[in-house]
Formats: sequence, structure tokens, C-alpha cells
Amino acid sequence: MYYYVAIMTVSPLGEFEQVVLLAILRLGDTAYGVKIRNEIEECTGRKITPGALYTTLERLERKSMLVGRSGEPTAIRGGRAKRFYTLTSRGRSQLIQAQTGFQRLLTGLELLGGESNG
Repeated sequence: MYYYVAIMTVSPLGEFEQVVLLAILRLGDTAYGVKIRNEIEECTGRKITPGALYTTLERLERKSMLVGRSGEPTAIRGGRAKRFYTLTSRGRSQLIQAQTGFQRLLTGLELLGGESNG
């Protein structure tokens, strides 16, 4: 008799995935595609394409890191609804874990303003 054991591991969050999740957290209930892109650009100076953002949003949904919901259709959008995003508890937990690791790496380094981050 043979048994197959599957061990589920969570793949680490990539840098861009973290940026997207952080932007969604900053925007709260108003997080949808255009606003997420604008928030990322405003905070990081980084311009991203819609395709890169929506591919990442779909991947994060598949990983159960966030959940999307449709808003009300609007005439301005030709009857289409905006899709709003919210972090799941899993997404929040993974983001905290990733950011905690970065903070540990920064501890003791003199990178920001010449002061030690520890």
C-alpha cells in the first residue's frame, strides 16, 4: 500500500505583489484597478501597465491573498462595474511576514537618512 502526502507550502510574495497588497491596504474599501495603479505611482514613482496589475491581482486572488467583488455598474463606464479588492486574512498574514523579514534585514543598516534603523 502506498500513501501520497502533499505538503502545501505558500510561495513567498514577490516584491510587486507586496506593493499591490500595500496599495490595496492604503485604499481600503475604495481599492479598484485605476486607484491601485495611481496609488502605486504616487507612492513609489513607479509606472505600471494595466496588464501587469490585473495579472498580479488575478494571481493574488488564485493564491487566496485577496478577494474581488463587483461594484455597481455605472453609465460613465458604459454600464460596466468596477471590481474592488480586499485583502484576506491569509494575504494580510503573508504580507506581514514578508515585511517583517525586510524590517529585520534593515535593522542596523544606515540606509535611510544616514540613521541606523535599529
